[in-house]
Amino acid sequence: MTYYVLIAFCVIILLAYIFDITAKYTRIPGVILLIATGMFINYLASSFKIGIPDMSGMLPIMGTLGLILIVLEGSLDLAIRRDKSSLIIGSVSSAIVLFAVSIGVFTYVAVYFLHYDLQASLLNIIPFAVISSAVAIPSAASLNPEDREFVTYESSISDIIGILAFDFILLSNGSLGAGVLRFIAELILTFIASILLSGGLAFLLHKISHHVKYVIIMTAIILVYALAKLVHLPSLLVVLIFGLVMNNNVLFKNEFSAKWINFDEFNADLGAFKNIVFELTFIIRCFFFILFGFYTRLSDLLNLNNLMIAAAITASIFIFRALFFRIVLRLPLNPLLYFAPRGLITILLFLSIPSILLLPFINVGIVTQVIFLTILMMMFGNMIFSKDKTPEAPETPIRR
Repeated sequence: MTYYVLIAFCVIILLAYIFDITAKYTRIPGVILLIATGMFINYLASSFKIGIPDMSGMLPIMGTLGLILIVLEGSLDLAIRRDKSSLIIGSVSSAIVLFAVSIGVFTYVAVYFLHYDLQASLLNIIPFAVISSAVAIPSAASLNPEDREFVTYESSISDIIGILAFDFILLSNGSLGAGVLRFIAELILTFIASILLSGGLAFLLHKISHHVKYVIIMTAIILVYALAKLVHLPSLLVVLIFGLVMNNNVLFKNEFSAKWINFDEFNADLGAFKNIVFELTFIIRCFFFILFGFYTRLSDLLNLNNLMIAAAITASIFIFRALFFRIVLRLPLNPLLYFAPRGLITILLFLSIPSILLLPFINVGIVTQVIFLTILMMMFGNMIFSKDKTPEAPETPIRR
């Protein structure tokens, strides 16, 4: 039995690798193929009466690990420079404004037209308003560098905002004003602590001479994330800031720091650390989406009643996005319009909603359909973009 399990793990990883390579040419996101593979494995197990232990409890754990690693991977690729200020402002404003608009519109409908509780409405809507960096960042690999950075910043910030807002709404009690002040204080505290932690871990990465050090640094990040989560601090912010500090260490280079750190050696260590993060992220993401596909029922995807609601949510997402890109950012719609997939973070937040606060018309089928529809939109945009041979649009403020 042991060898069958090992063979299965190896085959899954090799398949995921093939999907990742072919995605550059087929423009079909590897996520869809991984989910389809999970569904196919479930079909085979049912058809041939193969007993597979219940692993559904692993979804939140693998999802959380995947989220940490994906945000870390994305932030380790982001460069903060003066000439990128307009791109950063545009992508961050897109994440914040579109999240707020989606929450506001859907919550208004749920509260004033459908007469549901405000807190329950917010908790059920937030998962659909968050762009999944787990899907968007890998799928943006074929884009040009500026568009890829836009997707990385936007999806990472969207993840962070979504988690912060979800935790704030879920745990809020008492007056709104006190809750907001506490929330701001937690953000400031987390930001300061993250800078100090990042500096300490970066110093350790450079100074540890033992052959085992990258795993120790990564373990420390996950530990801090979990501890911050337990005390209801914005823990994902810790991961993002750590990655930004590491990849933008040149900003801290001066006469004083040069006495303690050899920046050439540090960047060599950083390159090796990045490789470890990228490969671990690949493995965790691979098994998460196959496991999600294994527990996805085909009946949920084909339910027409759910599909009407999912289609309305998906259409609203892209309509708001198109209006914001055209009117506010004045960006060409192709290809960034299509890169607003829902995925890992949507699943994690949905699973975190207490059963008593779930709205009657929101279920796992609708969540699954919205994920598939938004990913299919991204796949469509990728295919159209790859065939678009027209001259580039005039330069916009963000692309300068």
